[in-house]
Amino acid sequence: MVSVSGLLNLVPAVLIWVMTFKSCLSQYGDNSTAMNYSEYNYSFVDYDDFPALCVKESNRQFRLWFMSTFYSIICFLGLLGNLLVILTYFYFKRLKTMTDVYLLNLSFADLLFALTLPFWAANSMAEWVLGLLVCKSMHAIYKVSFYSSMLLLCFISVDRYFAISKAVSAHRHRSQAVFFSKVSSAVIWIMAMIFSIPDMMYTTINNKTCTPYSSSSDQLRVGIQASQIVLAFALPLLVMSVCYSSIVQTLCQARNFERNKAIKVILAVVAVFLVCQVPYNLVLFWTTLVTAQGGTEDCHYENRLLYATDVTQCVAFLRCCLNPFVYAFIGVKFRNDLLKLLKDFGCMSQEQFFRYTCGRRRSSVANDTETTTTFSP
Repeated sequence: MVSVSGLLNLVPAVLIWVMTFKSCLSQYGDNSTAMNYSEYNYSFVDYDDFPALCVKESNRQFRLWFMSTFYSIICFLGLLGNLLVILTYFYFKRLKTMTDVYLLNLSFADLLFALTLPFWAANSMAEWVLGLLVCKSMHAIYKVSFYSSMLLLCFISVDRYFAISKAVSAHRHRSQAVFFSKVSSAVIWIMAMIFSIPDMMYTTINNKTCTPYSSSSDQLRVGIQASQIVLAFALPLLVMSVCYSSIVQTLCQARNFERNKAIKVILAVVAVFLVCQVPYNLVLFWTTLVTAQGGTEDCHYENRLLYATDVTQCVAFLRCCLNPFVYAFIGVKFRNDLLKLLKDFGCMSQEQFFRYTCGRRRSSVANDTETTTTFSP
């Protein structure tokens, strides 16, 4: 029989053996876990499945100096030119023809466009901190002015077509022309607001940037960009091509010296439109196709598209400061009124006024009519 003292001596030995066995099991389990973790990390993970982050720091640095400089120049010239046009029209009460009404509305549209440029510059340079309301307002005003100016350019070309190619019928309805131009201008502004509804609704602050797009592969972006290409480029280009082609044919049949000057003005109008709008719309069309296909995984290619979009967009924005010179300042009557305005405000002496106006008055008598405002040399 085992004595009580023998049992007491056996208990410590059993406890030591249990603790030793548990330690071995724990050590084996830790090694197993470490081995499995090691194998999981280095053997079973395919890092190609994780998307690589596209670094766009160079594009941000480019926008920091390029967009701010370009936007500042366009904003200054756009405000100066369009304010002079608006001031001249109201000072001399020159709303006598359809073209006068359309040019005044075009100046207001371009002026609104120029006023949004400082906000666009701020959005491209730093994080957007002005809130959602200002963000939506910026895009809404920009789109309304953008679409209205493009539609006004269409109506100006149509008015010039009737005034030159259909001069007899245009003179017959001359008394109703100004009223029709005011009504059609109101319709243009309403249509521009309707076309801008998607931007008003979907514009938001994404990744600390004010944008109407949730991502570079957003399908909503495809619809907005496609509608912009059609309404703000394809439609004006088609209307202007038809109208100005007919005008050039009519002027070529005329046998006077002034027809050559008028044709040069038409070519200048078309050239400015094409140079400003074609590059941007081609890039916009290509980016729309890339977005419709789900975007691109080539970071270098995506950065090049961003560079092309930024540069061509700035060139397209030039139209808001070039329109006053092409559509208003180039006309004889408007140019003389502008010089008279500067003289009345004390910015020009009487001698300088006569020097700039009397030398050109004789050569421009034939074209100094109310129906040739745009194409007068």
